[in-house]
Amino acid sequence: MSAELAFALINPYTIAKSRTGGVIGRLISRTGLDLVAARMFGPSRQLAMEYADSILSCDRQDPEIAKLLSDYVRRAYAPDPQTDKPRRVMLLLFEGENAIQKVREATGHIRAGWVGGETIRDTYGDFVLDDNGRVAYFEPAILVPSSVERAATVLRLWTKYTDSDGGLIDHAADVGSAEGVQTTLVLIKPDSFRFPSVRPGHIIDLLSRSGLRIVGIRKVMMTVAEAEEFYAPVRVALRERMKDVAARTAGEALERAFGFEVSEELKASIGEKLGPLCGERQFEQIVKFMTGYLPSECAEADKARLSSESCLALVYRGMSAVEKIRYLLGPTDPSRAEPGSVRREFGRDIMVNAAHASDSPESAAREMRIVRVEQDTIREWVEKYYGTD
Repeated sequence: MSAELAFALINPYTIAKSRTGGVIGRLISRTGLDLVAARMFGPSRQLAMEYADSILSCDRQDPEIAKLLSDYVRRAYAPDPQTDKPRRVMLLLFEGENAIQKVREATGHIRAGWVGGETIRDTYGDFVLDDNGRVAYFEPAILVPSSVERAATVLRLWTKYTDSDGGLIDHAADVGSAEGVQTTLVLIKPDSFRFPSVRPGHIIDLLSRSGLRIVGIRKVMMTVAEAEEFYAPVRVALRERMKDVAARTAGEALERAFGFEVSEELKASIGEKLGPLCGERQFEQIVKFMTGYLPSECAEADKARLSSESCLALVYRGMSAVEKIRYLLGPTDPSRAEPGSVRREFGRDIMVNAAHASDSPESAAREMRIVRVEQDTIREWVEKYYGTD
């Protein structure tokens, strides 16, 4: 069976209630599909209305459900009627064999009872009937395609608006702009994407304790050149920090080997020479972990294209965002992190420590320029599978 491209639209209410991590974790782990692209949208009224109309015109097998979904999209996806500010909708793309059916099974059917936790809608959706059997309250949690043809129609539509309505939605109705509001970057590192698992979703769930808003998301495959630029401050720090480590380690080794005490002056001299080399070695390992390649083994001309590892970049916004996210991540060394922190739960060592977070608003701005969270990667996947209108 050939591969398919499926989508999931995480609804504004689901995002606002910080259920995004749970949804992402279930979609990845219960389908076994590859998450290949992600983008935040703030749908304009035009996009919301066109999408609602397309549901009525395309989903004709069950007119009652089509009407229910269409009305829902008109109400929930359009900008806030009081402020005219957009609501946040997250579009995820999944690739793999029988992708559409797998996503539908993980999501659950509209007419199901929605009890227990077998599907996403069992846990995060609501379908409440009144005493007369009419729908009193309806929240489907996410919207997914019913067929390949439907996936093509919807994705072509959203691609048409990806530049105007997608990117960093830091002006959404539920995103603050008061004094003290900050923007920060989180990178969920490659060890969470070596195979399909709930880990990316669980990390996002833990970060939801911050009360911050996710305003941007992008699946990233960092190139060697990007990783070198991204971790340039770490490179400088490592070259300096490793001088003391090299001095102490080399001095102890010499004393054991020759049986006499090595002077502090000689240790310092050795550290000055070996420290930068040790720091550079550690820096190379960081880049390899993030990209799959050692920089020293790459031709300079190839560094801008070489990449084989996946990350998920998330932009958070809110009061004291930098401090809150770094607290929830925990120290760089997972063994020193508090129980319940991201790195204590999912980290292995100082390098393989689950996630990166910016250490200041200025660092966030620099790092976001490198990973380009606002850049669209949806269009290339849609055109690959479904062409253009």
